[in-house]
Amino acid sequence: MDQRWEKLGDILVHYSTEISSGENVLILMWEIDSFPLAQAIYKSAVESGANVQVLFLSETFNRLLLKYGRDQQIDWLPDLERYGMDWADVCIELRAASNPSLFWDIPDEKVVKLRKTRGEISTLRWQNTRWCLLRLPTPALAQQAGLDENTLIDMFFNACFLDWPSLAEKWREWASILNRGKFIRVRAKDTDLSFSIEGRSWSVDDAHINMPGGEISTAPVESSVNGYIYFDTPTVFAGKLMQGVYLVWRDGELVEAKASTNEDFLKGLVKTDEGASKIGEFAIGTNPKLYHFCHDLLLDEKIYGTIHIALGRAYPKVGGTNRSVIHWDIVKDLRQQGEIYLDGELIFKNGEILL
Repeated sequence: MDQRWEKLGDILVHYSTEISSGENVLILMWEIDSFPLAQAIYKSAVESGANVQVLFLSETFNRLLLKYGRDQQIDWLPDLERYGMDWADVCIELRAASNPSLFWDIPDEKVVKLRKTRGEISTLRWQNTRWCLLRLPTPALAQQAGLDENTLIDMFFNACFLDWPSLAEKWREWASILNRGKFIRVRAKDTDLSFSIEGRSWSVDDAHINMPGGEISTAPVESSVNGYIYFDTPTVFAGKLMQGVYLVWRDGELVEAKASTNEDFLKGLVKTDEGASKIGEFAIGTNPKLYHFCHDLLLDEKIYGTIHIALGRAYPKVGGTNRSVIHWDIVKDLRQQGEIYLDGELIFKNGEILL
């Protein structure tokens, strides 16, 4: 086994989630590819005196459910996962990337229905546990990214093995400056989006909730969002690839949603519930060791010089109030062209943070 998995397992146990003796730890292991890291986390957590359980999940099972299951089965909230979120003090979820076209022949409305169910489990996770999510490099993800496997794996580990305390200190300094502002405007190709952040705060992801970490985020005042944003890079959500996503808001209400592929799925997704069409999060990517787009949200959103918004659920810790069972991050690359203004002052230009 690659010894880097053991090193990462120790970081997740002792730094990211700070597991203590006697605590209950749930490892959600998606796909067989996640086994090396699951094994490393298990060993480190047991050595720390924790009680550890592993639950195996797979998008292949979800495909079978969608293809052969009835609506009530798709709506069913899995009892073991639901109980696990009550039992666990810590939940570490290992999402090994699978074939992004796995649901190619599944009707959009069924996929949206399943994402709603999965979203309810996700909500229980962040409400009830200390948690950390990872997207792991796999052959499927390398193919999706257009990279060879070694390049992807090396980038992943390099982005995980940073001096997190030192970076966190710098990012918290940036966050303290942002906390003094009241209004954000983003200008870029086919994009002019603005919103208030008055009464909201900024949070730093320094690898405690995602690994690799690397973002500074807030929650816009929902009713203040105005303007439009275009996403040049494809985005994948629930096994559906959407290209050319274009969204328009007026006083917080989504008035236009278009995509050049899977537009019907996009339109269904933003109608999942009342909060699904609102921006629950705005964030700036800050990880200096991520640079290749993988068309995967958990990695791409951390690339230094990008921004992302999340449709749906907002996190209360930054003052967000929007509620939804979905939280869908969509990433925009501003490394070549793009500006961010805080109360009219330029704070970001063409991929460089100027705070």
